[in-house]
Amino acid sequence: MLRGLATAALRGWKATAERAAAGIPSKAPLLQTARSYARPVRKRKPEIPSQLDDIPPTMLLKNYAQVPVINKVDDVVKRLLSLEMASQREKLKIKKEQLADKVRRSPKDCGSIEVRIAYLTARIRALQEHLHRHPKDKANRRLMLMIVDRQKMLLKALRHSQYDVFENTCKQLDIEYTVPPPYRRTPTKRWLVKKAFCIKVFEEVKKRKALEKLKQRQGRAKAAKDRALPNEGTPV
Repeated sequence: MLRGLATAALRGWKATAERAAAGIPSKAPLLQTARSYARPVRKRKPEIPSQLDDIPPTMLLKNYAQVPVINKVDDVVKRLLSLEMASQREKLKIKKEQLADKVRRSPKDCGSIEVRIAYLTARIRALQEHLHRHPKDKANRRLMLMIVDRQKMLLKALRHSQYDVFENTCKQLDIEYTVPPPYRRTPTKRWLVKKAFCIKVFEEVKKRKALEKLKQRQGRAKAAKDRALPNEGTPV
């Protein structure tokens, strides 16, 4: 590292001397050395469209939307109670309810499979937007994968029980469900040897259990025969 800096500094001094001899104004050699070691600026990733863009900022929070006095308050108070000043968590709650209203069976339905899938879908999309901005956040990536597995499990259960509701849920929430492929494992030499050994152990244990059961049956038959012999010799 030091050798490279020294070499770059010498090159900078030589370039300065050549520029001075030619009558060209030159910059400081240390500045040129620093510029030669400057890191390139990373290009920012293009922003992906957020699921919260379609929520109007003038919408009031859920706790204050049904208050009858809200129409008489000042505009500044309305702005404080609206989504314009709300946090990301409050906006996500509104988005969850909007997605749940599309698949809700009744106005009071809060625990059906479709509603739970809608809630999980909103959380997954919020985590995807977060990971697009912060790709090294491993904790949230692990959390998103866990939520995706839970969503797949619910979709699979809904697909087996009510296929028409499953299709409507995927259409309303814009979800594409793919059937998981059957489990296939490439047989390696180590795996085949281990499988053959397990089968051999299983057969040996099976033989030993069969011999023990045979001995137990023979012992019970002999005991029954010994009990029956004295009874045969007694006079009637």
